[in-house]
Amino acid sequence: MLILGISSFTSDTAAALLRDGAVVAAIENHKLQPSSTLTQRIPEAAIQFCLETAKVSWDDLDVVAVASNPSQGWGSRVVSSSSLSPSAPFATVYQEGKELARFAREWSCIRSLRQRGSNSTEIVSLDHHLCHASSAFFLSPFDKALILTLDGEGDGKAGVIALGDGNKITPLESIAMSDSVGRVYSRITNTLGFIPSKEEHKTQWLSLEGEPVYEKFFLRILRRPGKVLPGVDGRYFRRGSNGMFAPSDVFWKELGIDGDVSTLSPELKRNLASSLQAAITKLISDLLGAYQKKAGTQHICLSGGVFHNSLLVAALEQKFGIGNIFVPPAPGNAGSAIGAAFSIWHQQNNKPRTVEIRSVYFGPSYARTEIKDVLDNVKARYNLQNTWERKFESAVKLLRAGKIVGWFHGATEFGPRALGHRSILASPWAPYVTENLNDFVKHRESFRPFAVSVRQEDCDRYFIGSPLCRFMNSLASVRPGIDVLPPSLLLPGGLVRLHIVEKETDPILWELLGRFGQEEPAPLLVNTSFNLPGEPPVIRPKDAVRTFFCSGIDAVFIDNFLLTKSGAAHVLNERPGPDAEANAAAQPS
Repeated sequence: MLILGISSFTSDTAAALLRDGAVVAAIENHKLQPSSTLTQRIPEAAIQFCLETAKVSWDDLDVVAVASNPSQGWGSRVVSSSSLSPSAPFATVYQEGKELARFAREWSCIRSLRQRGSNSTEIVSLDHHLCHASSAFFLSPFDKALILTLDGEGDGKAGVIALGDGNKITPLESIAMSDSVGRVYSRITNTLGFIPSKEEHKTQWLSLEGEPVYEKFFLRILRRPGKVLPGVDGRYFRRGSNGMFAPSDVFWKELGIDGDVSTLSPELKRNLASSLQAAITKLISDLLGAYQKKAGTQHICLSGGVFHNSLLVAALEQKFGIGNIFVPPAPGNAGSAIGAAFSIWHQQNNKPRTVEIRSVYFGPSYARTEIKDVLDNVKARYNLQNTWERKFESAVKLLRAGKIVGWFHGATEFGPRALGHRSILASPWAPYVTENLNDFVKHRESFRPFAVSVRQEDCDRYFIGSPLCRFMNSLASVRPGIDVLPPSLLLPGGLVRLHIVEKETDPILWELLGRFGQEEPAPLLVNTSFNLPGEPPVIRPKDAVRTFFCSGIDAVFIDNFLLTKSGAAHVLNERPGPDAEANAAAQPS
């Protein structure tokens, strides 16, 4: 049975294809078609990739599952919008107009899907948050679990509490859009000077540099006295004529702060971020604790855009126990595509659960001949590392010399994290490693931490980690008495962004870590996404070449082809250029 899952037609659209309950392909559309004008449409490029990977056509599909119900969402959003701004009739009318236009666009997308191919393919619209719940529970190792989904908004709701048992998910409670924790987080993100619905991760990391002096204030905003469910007090926000929310005069008056956001001091911004982070952690922790008792299980599954927040997830793991919480590799909107497909397979077709998904390399991969054609076409000078031994030896030399190395191999990761197939790697002990990555490659704020990759077998020697670190959805802490990482890679409290590498899922990075660690303090490498600022991670070989030459990366491995700049070539004692005997189709020995 072939099931194509499609995320809702909002942001971060994606497609995923299941064949008899196994993921064949999955990819976010913006990685293949990086244009903001395409983010609220059918993910055509992602769908085409899935079909081509499985070597099937649209008519071969049994079901197309869409993680959105436009009619349900439109009605709920109109009601919520009216309640959010009763004293601003013009803003309400404006918002209702936007919602009608959104409904028309989303319904047009559904109709377009139904008009494709033959009538044998069934098109099903599913509840957005139940698709989030499906992506969390059906990908988890748990037979039974409490499920919580939270995001800005999906189908007119901000979240769902449900119970997963076997191959069934039963909704328990819904959280109204007007009580959206995600929206409040986005509004404060905007207040801090970051882009809402895009840069919430900056608010998260900035929170580590402040003090939660306004935690109780934010808790008053986020929930009603004596309640555990979110309940946003609308007095603290106002809707402008453009329909966007911002903190109201009541918000600033109670804080005792001038409401001119342009005058907010860096210290105040840090404290607001820290207070908001502490408040949502407390809110969600209390909510889960209350419903965990009702559900009769210690296991918890979390999904939705709010749970991109790995600092929040790490705090929840500390309370409920490492190993008792699961967050899917792509908890945001993109992951609902996989959730929609699994909802059809398990929930509607009553198919039994399979093993937990441990690999997320579902995106495009490229044959060596394809890569060579690209390199020759752009007239890039390269060396073929024609054995694995030579490739690893060259990579270790470069990394030990303090060089920044692009690492491109195999299929692209599904989800927001760089998990070793489209990564930039560096030695943790290279002089000024974080400064060089920030200044010459990533061009980002100094308070945002880089991740560190470690082999699963070596993790316990240095860290107290979590299974969620396989997908970088949580944080680890440095083991007491271990002083191996430089301070620039550590977070307050001895925390570290950790990427645990398993031999079974990524044997190439696993081997590189082992070899690098033989002559270094530990088998650890700095790992960040392979991309230019503001762009998605590289997908194609030509993307890797462009990013290499447009940044401060010293060398890049594209499969077994090595491109170097002058300083890196000197480390290897070789002159970069086409290998006279490069047999691109040959497999390394």
